Amino acid sequence: MTQEDRGKVAGRLGEAVKLLAERMDARLIPEVGMNIVYALPDARSKDDVAGVLGRIVRLGEAVHPVGEIAFGASDHVARIVITAMRFDPRVRSAANIRFSESILPELENLLFEVCSFDREKEPQGVQTMDWGVASCCREGVPDIIYDRGAVGKEPMIRVLAEDPVMVAQNILKLSNRITYAQL
Repeated sequence: MTQEDRGKVAGRLGEAVKLLAERMDARLIPEVGMNIVYALPDARSKDDVAGVLGRIVRLGEAVHPVGEIAFGASDHVARIVITAMRFDPRVRSAANIRFSESILPELENLLFEVCSFDREKEPQGVQTMDWGVASCCREGVPDIIYDRGAVGKEPMIRVLAEDPVMVAQNILKLSNRITYAQL
C-alpha cells in the first residue's frame, strides 16, 4: 500500500474518532479503554491497521483519545478486524465498547446482527479474539460480537463495519438510546 492509501485510512479513522469524542456517551468506554481501528484493504498484521495510540479513555464525563492515529497502535482490536476480514474483506473496521446485559436488548432493537461467544469454551493454544471472532463469522460478519468475560477478562462488545465512520455511527446510535440505569 502506498503512503497515500495509509493517509486515507488514517484520515477516515480520524473522522470517526472526532465523532466519538464529540458525541459518544463516555459510559460506553470499558475499564480497559476503547480503541477503534481501520485496516488497509490487504491487512495481514497489526502494522497494516490504524488505531489510536494509548486508546480512548473516559476522562470525567468526556471521551478522550489519548494519542494520535497510528498504524500498529492496537493489537487486540486489530486482531478482531483482521480475523473478520478473512470472512468478509469489506469489513475493515472495528471498535470495542463496554458490555452491559441491560444494553443487549437495545442492540436487538437497533436491528444489529448480534453474535456472542463463551470464553469458557475457548480451545487451548488459540488467541481469544481469533477464535471468538471466527466462531461468530462463519455465516457472515455480524455488526456486533460480544462476550460476557471470564476470570480476569472484562466482558466486551465489539462493533464491526466496513468503515470506521460507520462503526462510530453505530456506536452513537446505541449511545443515544441508553439510559443512566443501563450502565
